Amino acid sequence: MAPMHPDGRRIGAHLALGQGMLEAAERAVMIGATAVQVFSDSPTTWARRSEPPPDLAPFRARLAAAGIAPLVIHGSYLINLAGEIDELRTRSIELLVAELEAATAYGAGILNIHVGAHRGGSPESAIDRLAGGLAEALATPAAGIPTGVTITLENSPGGDGALGADIDGLAAIAGALDTAGIPRSSVAFCLDTAHAWGAGHDLASPAATDDLLEQFDRRIGLDRLRLVHLNDSRAGRGSRLDRHEHLGAGRIGESGLGHLLRHPLLAGATFILETPGMDAGYDAINLERARALLRGDPLGPLPAEAFALGGSRTRAASPASS
Repeated sequence: MAPMHPDGRRIGAHLALGQGMLEAAERAVMIGATAVQVFSDSPTTWARRSEPPPDLAPFRARLAAAGIAPLVIHGSYLINLAGEIDELRTRSIELLVAELEAATAYGAGILNIHVGAHRGGSPESAIDRLAGGLAEALATPAAGIPTGVTITLENSPGGDGALGADIDGLAAIAGALDTAGIPRSSVAFCLDTAHAWGAGHDLASPAATDDLLEQFDRRIGLDRLRLVHLNDSRAGRGSRLDRHEHLGAGRIGESGLGHLLRHPLLAGATFILETPGMDAGYDAINLERARALLRGDPLGPLPAEAFALGGSRTRAASPASS
């Protein structure tokens, strides 16, 4: 079984699948992950592969044997259920249905998607379109409401008309989900710390984090906060930018991230790292830094080359190459 912190928290990383799914599962075991996140397909194309990956079954079996759960599918970046352009919204619903089908095939517990943007319309009507699109996707016979799969809506940094950058916006979305009759077990939320920082939330301050989580609990309910993307940020607070950094090496810092990671109100959440250099060995380094934060241990310095790495996530193979 994979090691787990004594308080039961599950911490993992986004895995690159470029070397094969079974190899990715072995990597998760090697670095001591207790949860993992992957793309089911390319996150930047509308087309989906026609068949499941050939090594999906051994991937699932290896994770199960190691006790690594939940598996999180990060949905396509193209999904925007809140947009005003009917054709793109229809394609987004179809793509979400495909992601739900993939999540079921993968045995995933969570399907995470970005909350979306109004793209020039009013936030109020965009939130209604978001809730309606989720209801439509979940009612599609091909998808249904998959047993054990929860869609999580990821908060945004707030730029370019993006919804869900603050508690008011997230609470409005939660209210629209209730009005649409969507079960709380079917759609919940993901808190991305770098996004929250970019939106102006001072996660470097333990008192501000306490206030944010208490407001979330009071207005939305922490039973709906299923997933945390644990990322430091190299962007300025309130910049509306999404710039991930190694844990403790960015502007949120180890005190702020450690307080959030150890927070008693988040004992039921799954934590996933999307920090730089995940496919260059820094998955293990940042996961160990997360475990140190859980213990309350100080973090050591990182080498200069750690700050010259590429992006925080690696794309899956395109459908054409599968």
